[in-house]
Amino acid sequence: MENVVLTIHLILALCLIGVVLLQRSEGGGLGMGGGGGGATSGRGAATALTKLTWVFAIAFIITSISLTLMAAQNATGASVVDQFGGTAPDPVAPVAPLGTDLLPPAPANAPLAPPHADEGLTPPTPAN
Repeated sequence: MENVVLTIHLILALCLIGVVLLQRSEGGGLGMGGGGGGATSGRGAATALTKLTWVFAIAFIITSISLTLMAAQNATGASVVDQFGGTAPDPVAPVAPLGTDLLPPAPANAPLAPPHADEGLTPPTPAN
């Protein structure tokens, strides 16, 4: 249904552009434009193109409002990025509380227990 209304909306937009471009200029905003009588008369008679412009404009506004209502009804509240099938970004890692070790984990072949303070920093000598 939304595609049908969107197609009608696009056709109306093209028709509205065409009808407006076909009309004679009566404004004369830049000193150019239509001849005498049109802008100086009290109330000009509405021509067929003016009436057609109003019909196309009203239909264009109605289709705009209906497309807005359809889009609001189909909205899920999710992010647009989620529609592309990408993975969501990883959540932020929790911050370590103060006083904990901030070093990276030890490699797999590291000794399990840390050296004791009385052993010193010299490597142990092999026993014979």
